[in-house]
Amino acid sequence: MKNLNRWVYAIIGVITLLLAGLVYAWSVMSKSIGASRPDWTAAQLSMTFTMVMAFFCIGCLIAGMMAKKVSPKIYIILSGILFLAGFMLASTTGASPATLYLGFGILCGLGAGFAYNAVMSTMSLWFPDKQGLISGILLMGFGLSSFIIGKVFAAVTPSDGTDKWQATFRVLGIIIVIVMVICSFFFVKPEAGYNPGAGSAKAKAVREPACEVNTGKMATMPTFWFYYIWAILVSAAGLALVSQASGIASQVGTTVSDGNIATVVGLISIFNGIGRVIFGGLFDKKGYRFTMILDMIIFIVAALILVLALVSGNFAFIVIGFVVGGLAYGGVTPTNSAIISDFFGRENYSMNFSLINTNLLIASFASTIAGKLYDASGSFMTTIFMMIIVTVLGFVVSFGVRRPKNK
Repeated sequence: MKNLNRWVYAIIGVITLLLAGLVYAWSVMSKSIGASRPDWTAAQLSMTFTMVMAFFCIGCLIAGMMAKKVSPKIYIILSGILFLAGFMLASTTGASPATLYLGFGILCGLGAGFAYNAVMSTMSLWFPDKQGLISGILLMGFGLSSFIIGKVFAAVTPSDGTDKWQATFRVLGIIIVIVMVICSFFFVKPEAGYNPGAGSAKAKAVREPACEVNTGKMATMPTFWFYYIWAILVSAAGLALVSQASGIASQVGTTVSDGNIATVVGLISIFNGIGRVIFGGLFDKKGYRFTMILDMIIFIVAALILVLALVSGNFAFIVIGFVVGGLAYGGVTPTNSAIISDFFGRENYSMNFSLINTNLLIASFASTIAGKLYDASGSFMTTIFMMIIVTVLGFVVSFGVRRPKNK
């Protein structure tokens, strides 16, 4: 499999992350599940998303720690098995959300984390000259998953108060494990010193990392922690929007069908994927500072548009707000990947990358907090204000981020 064009590996990576990223379709899935369990609160449903994000981070961290001992192929196969077990277990959920938490929240979360780290640490090795762009392309699959799988889920599993979602869960588990096993055969690394187009002007222009440091050393550097806090804050804004998107759209579009709500919510996913490619390319061309500031400006614009939607009751503003919000959230993940490679080198990338991703362990509580704010206020306006507050804090923290000097 090492004689293939490197873009084949990129395609396989996108397909793998398309499946692993279905955890982001929770906003659509929760409507069907919530309709069949009307006695569950918004906070209880949101806890599922918080758990899946937390265990996604744990799975990513485990894969990073064991990257030099366990083949990425194994992690992809394990990911498929965990998704199968998770969906099968979640499909047995009764009156209590406990099995939903264990199946979808924990097992599927771990599976998503395994696949995420394996894809990013393996497939990006084929593109040492395009770290920002390849991060965006690979992560596009993770972002588009919510729209593609969410739309299919809504079509076959309407929120009619029945348990049809349980059968859909079982089918998803089977499909994922089959595709993951097939994709695992393409998870190979290039030879040491691989340099596409060596000797060309483009190859010579490849920017060297600021420094090569291991995870322990990286964790002692202030610039890492400033960026880590920034990632928590901006990710919290994105996760609050993603987890409450269906509710926000439904609050304004009271007469809009479930299918159309799913389509509009899916715009976040589509433009999240597009944003990942755009911001990945911007990172390569304009650098980290421009990319971070632009991302936060777009987040604020998205929040203000959604405030206008809730105040005016105009559903068109929901559509525009979700498009802009999707672009903004799409800027976070490729920046995480590219900045770890650019600031701290590629030798310890797998573990360093898994550490930066643990920001989601904290950021994931944004969905639960947003759910509790809704339970207390009865309006999703509180979610939008929360997005604005954490993004403004992100502006302040971002000034502490500095590219280390290469010693």
